[in-house]
Amino acid sequence: MSTQYILALDQGTTSSRAILFDHSGKIAGIARKEFKQYYPHSGWVEHDAEEIWQSQLQVAQEVLKETGTAAGQVAAIGITNQRETTIVWDRDTGKPIHRAIVWQDRRTSQVCDRLKAKGLTRRVQQKTGLLIDAYFSGTKIAWLLDHVEGAREKARQGRLAFGTIDSWLVYNLTGGKTHVTDVTNASRTMLYNIKELNWDEELLELLQVPETMLPEVVASSEVYAHTLHSLFDREIPIAGMAGDQQAALFGQLCTEPGMVKNTYGTGCFVVMNTGDKPISSDNNLLSTIAWQIEGKTTYALEGSIFIAGAIVQWLRDGLHLIEDSAEIEALAKTVKDNGDVYLVPALTGLGAPHWDQYARGVIVGLSRGTEAGHIARAALESMAYQTMDVMRAMQKDAEMPFKELRVDGGASANDLLMQFQSDILDLVVKRPEVMETTALGAAYLAGLAVGFWKDHEDLKAQWQADRTFTPEEGFDAGHLLSRWDEAVGRSKNWAARN
Repeated sequence: MSTQYILALDQGTTSSRAILFDHSGKIAGIARKEFKQYYPHSGWVEHDAEEIWQSQLQVAQEVLKETGTAAGQVAAIGITNQRETTIVWDRDTGKPIHRAIVWQDRRTSQVCDRLKAKGLTRRVQQKTGLLIDAYFSGTKIAWLLDHVEGAREKARQGRLAFGTIDSWLVYNLTGGKTHVTDVTNASRTMLYNIKELNWDEELLELLQVPETMLPEVVASSEVYAHTLHSLFDREIPIAGMAGDQQAALFGQLCTEPGMVKNTYGTGCFVVMNTGDKPISSDNNLLSTIAWQIEGKTTYALEGSIFIAGAIVQWLRDGLHLIEDSAEIEALAKTVKDNGDVYLVPALTGLGAPHWDQYARGVIVGLSRGTEAGHIARAALESMAYQTMDVMRAMQKDAEMPFKELRVDGGASANDLLMQFQSDILDLVVKRPEVMETTALGAAYLAGLAVGFWKDHEDLKAQWQADRTFTPEEGFDAGHLLSRWDEAVGRSKNWAARN
């Protein structure tokens, strides 16, 4: 019998990737393609949804070809995606009515301000687990309906469809036959009631979003549909879906309440498994759905940090301080400490636990003695400080001690950052052997649905640590954290002063 694989489609903020996993959870092949970012106005971020689909299909076909894998060897496809990014398309043509509005986009900040002014914050949080913010899909849908000519009328006629990236990929993989989203992505729209597990009529009315636009909500692990035969010379079951951070939590096998992971990607996302009940946060965190498998819903607390690894891209592309992102660690090591320089990367506002959509980035503490290495080090340290802010809030909400932090994402390969993270948290940090935990989580979800893996216990034996970072004795975090807090204060509300 030929070797069987799971194909994970990992559609991220800056690239589309396809990864083949074997039964041991190891990577058998990977293909990646970047796509264009659009910034039409300050604080606006868009993607071309057609380019996303084409790039994702291209890498999926490429990884099979490069590894010599026949479509018949693919037991199932799992999908994980950048969350909250919003696409509205015409059901008749299957074409988007506008470029996708990305999760980082802040154009609906004033709409969110008006909703808050109406005293709706607590009501929205009770239903969705979310705070009112431009981050989420709901106000993005409303903006598209209000600003694309004829969109509201088409929506009333049932001729428009909304989807996050998972929905858009499944729609195209099935030739427009299947319009679904899983519970994790639905829980990020600000339109889905995470307790009752349905689209919320009150919230739909509040944002004037017709329910006819919305996808059917499905579990994170089940066979939803099959791909068109023409795409891979075989119909392949699509059997797993989860937003990227929930997929990473599952890929890290944080399947017990109290387990925590942090993904250091474009943004930083700290997620804690809270079990079968949502925890309502009093400290500006989000309560969200972690996954739903075989009718059982698992919840999580999450702190979303908007800019993490993206600050390194900015040092590369904006300041030209480095030529390649991988150079950041070496540059940071040219100095022994941060030289009292702090970089708050609020380029698109501050996420958890501050939620200041008008904050903007600052670098403080510059002097004649400041070198490029100090700025590089401050950029790396900013990821650890922001993680610390979230985990302090998370501990207050969950009221349980952390045993360890499991880490993944591109920047987690940086040993300097991981050691500093362990020191500043005074906590063990574990990095897994398989770093592609987001894609692995999607693969696990799909594999469970088709019997490729038997159950959670079958998966747990696969998780192995690549390296464990332990706090250095005598590390003084107090002064550093106090200076960081002061720097954050200087960044807040900056854009509102224009």
